[in-house]
Amino acid sequence: MKDTLVMIMAGGKGSRLGPLTVHRSKPGVPFAGRYRIIDFVLSNFVNSGYRRIYVLTQYMSSSLIKHLSRNWRLSGFGEYIEVVPAQMRLGEFWYRGTADAVFQNLNLVRDARADHIAVFGGDHIYKMAVDQMEMQHRDRAADLTVAAFPVPVKEASAFGIIDVDERGRIIGFIEKPKNPPEMPGRPGWSLVSMGNYLFRREVLERVFADDNKGPRHDFGKDVIPRLVADGARVFAYDFAQNKIPGEPEGAAPYWRDVGTIESYFTSNMELRARVPALDLYNRQWRIRSAQRDYPPARFVRANEGQPSCEIDDSLICEGSIVSSATICESVLGYDCFVHAGAKVRDSVVLSGCDIGANARLHKVLLDKNCKIEPGTVIGEDPIEDAKRFPFVTESGIVVVPKGTIVPAKGPVVLANDVAALLHNDPELAHALRPGTFVVSMQSRHSYDSAGPRFKKFAGDTLDR
Repeated sequence: MKDTLVMIMAGGKGSRLGPLTVHRSKPGVPFAGRYRIIDFVLSNFVNSGYRRIYVLTQYMSSSLIKHLSRNWRLSGFGEYIEVVPAQMRLGEFWYRGTADAVFQNLNLVRDARADHIAVFGGDHIYKMAVDQMEMQHRDRAADLTVAAFPVPVKEASAFGIIDVDERGRIIGFIEKPKNPPEMPGRPGWSLVSMGNYLFRREVLERVFADDNKGPRHDFGKDVIPRLVADGARVFAYDFAQNKIPGEPEGAAPYWRDVGTIESYFTSNMELRARVPALDLYNRQWRIRSAQRDYPPARFVRANEGQPSCEIDDSLICEGSIVSSATICESVLGYDCFVHAGAKVRDSVVLSGCDIGANARLHKVLLDKNCKIEPGTVIGEDPIEDAKRFPFVTESGIVVVPKGTIVPAKGPVVLANDVAALLHNDPELAHALRPGTFVVSMQSRHSYDSAGPRFKKFAGDTLDR
């Protein structure tokens, strides 16, 4: 067991992922049908041998805490994954940034008496053998090591930009510049921080002990530039050099910040592709998550007169039933039901959804427990979609909030609890235009599944 203490930042609001995050934190958002985003960073640490892990939560943490408490338990002396909600230990304020989250829980660092502290984000999709990064960190006697990865310049303004010398030592750090500088010798690319850090404990404590050098709320904006300016031994770790056990030689590194609907949707599509960019089937590096007692996925004819199912380049999760329907280039979560004649293309459907007979969905993102009425068409007429649905991205992805009922015609029916949350969110309320929605009059809650658990399972009765 590694003695390094791990602190995972899982308190972010994730406002750019709205409406998926109107009722849950970003790390708690479901991903690839059966996981949650936080499962990836936790799997990386557990697979790498780390057993002392704190998860710092804040915004809309109920769903995330439930997932962690039920599915992420370690047993044995000195082993733990513990949730640490924001406690206002230092005053009447919440976490004011990533560094402030650690600062407000510095008592945990002191109690652990670890020589090194890993501070990682909980909202990215990737696989990483963290012990390899720590080995470099110790070998170089670094005060701080920052995991780094090259991204196209056009995407780099969302990240901290790193400038390194020939030895990999960081000589400059700019947080989210409007015009990111390019990497030397690699035009069109910038070296960015992944938001994953390894600190020497004394250095981390010293940063927070010095009250005379301005704010220290954020690692990217405050702490790292200050350490670089003070001449501390700050190095970059090249994520591209990380080797995952069980991966084929030459496998390309994969890391995605799924902080927007577009990137979230694209990353799901990458994992369901014919040759996925991230291998979920590596038995030496399992991505752990909830173990659900659902039966296997089922593909059946609705009755003797109906055609067989057509499934192509898709992920279909446990407990779901596809009945004489077509699923193409899509992700279908667990406990879903797709009725006869329905066609789902290039879409992401989270768990507990019911897609009615002869419905046609293209480029749709359904949050959990949505019900699509028979004959509904989404994604074939962008102009009509923009008029009818409250949440449509610039590229035309129609996002349906959790627990929503979508009739064949007319406004969508929002679940009572989600409607209240959307109205109270200043960044999402403006999308609720008159005529695009009504609120359920039957006290429908977003936790009420629309999936197959209430359906009959005999093949000849599925769609009657």
